Amino acid sequence: MNKEKLLLWTLAAVNFTHIVDFMIMMPLGPQLMRVFDISPQQFGLLVSSYTFSAGISSFIGAFILDKYDRRSIFLWVFVGFLVGTLACALSPNYLLLLVSRIVSGLFGGLTSALIFAVIGDAIPDGRRGRAMGLVMAAFSVASVIGVPFGLFIASLSNWHAPFFFLAFLALLILGLIYRFVPSITAHIQQVDSRPSPMQVIRRVTSNGNQMRAISLTVLMMLGQFMIIPFLSPFMVSNVGFSEIQLTYIYMAGGFFTVFTSPWVGRLTDAYGKVKVFTVFMSLNVIPIAILTQMGVTPILFALLVSTFFFITSNGRMVPAAALITGTAKSENRGSFLSFNSSVQQLSAGIASFLAGMVLVEGVDGKLMHFEWVGYAAILLSLSCIPLIRKIKVVDTEAVLEKVPVKAGVEK
Repeated sequence: MNKEKLLLWTLAAVNFTHIVDFMIMMPLGPQLMRVFDISPQQFGLLVSSYTFSAGISSFIGAFILDKYDRRSIFLWVFVGFLVGTLACALSPNYLLLLVSRIVSGLFGGLTSALIFAVIGDAIPDGRRGRAMGLVMAAFSVASVIGVPFGLFIASLSNWHAPFFFLAFLALLILGLIYRFVPSITAHIQQVDSRPSPMQVIRRVTSNGNQMRAISLTVLMMLGQFMIIPFLSPFMVSNVGFSEIQLTYIYMAGGFFTVFTSPWVGRLTDAYGKVKVFTVFMSLNVIPIAILTQMGVTPILFALLVSTFFFITSNGRMVPAAALITGTAKSENRGSFLSFNSSVQQLSAGIASFLAGMVLVEGVDGKLMHFEWVGYAAILLSLSCIPLIRKIKVVDTEAVLEKVPVKAGVEK
């Protein structure tokens, strides 16, 4: 296996752990709401706390990520993520779990930005679609293996068990980062020319292309995370799934996207990011409309719709991520992507919080007004299509193809 693939598999492993850490809260929702006796609003806060803290840390990271070797800061950030995940595993009550999720989010947000920054530095634009497809297939693997396994061990023990598993896995992946992520320093500017925080902000906000990319991120997150955090509770309370049957949703959706994600990456490189995004975003609103209107439904049909939702959601993210990564040059890519990650996390947190405010629990235990949330999600999603046509790639090269690598993976 060549060095580029080893790097991408390592980044995919990091992404897998980060995604499972975030996703595991959602299928655990019914169990946590029962164990802690919390409302949908309190559960929405538990989900959004991670994304809000990730957004804040990513905003701060915009001022520091481009000042250091990518490999060194990656190692430190992932250590913090490991500590936060372990704190979740040890939390005895709702309040401490909420605090631990905030700690996990602080480092999880930086992890996302660093993954895309390394891809942008190491992979040229002509191969970024495939690279994003591989790394983002981690979402699929997380759905097929990570989340169901987490739910399985939670059913055998308790909700703490999945977080202990993730902490152990993160410890192993820390070794992969040390071994396979290269030392990348070409982006580092001279000490006397490093921009101040205000200069970093102005550099992003004054760039119309980058602001359009950030706006695209906001709309995509709002359109998706008004739905995703409450999908599991809705399937249990309204559609008729049992808690153990929730694993079928993630296993089916993840199984198919394991194959479709790399395929979408190849389509992106072959036919263009905008065309592929437009197709999958248009298709994505179909399962949103169906899912949010469901009552008691046969499990097979519900699985078909939810699987199509996962496939199209992942399909729109691959070309969007490849396009957004190329809107910044290497010297400020880390800052921009951290800024973008901040907006992404905050938008996801706002979306889940707002949806939690709209949804109410009926006297029969069902979630009400999910169809209202679905209408809003569809409008936000469709508004992404005209916007993405105005975003341009400005950096098509990879810095690792222009300079020697100091340590870790060699070119």
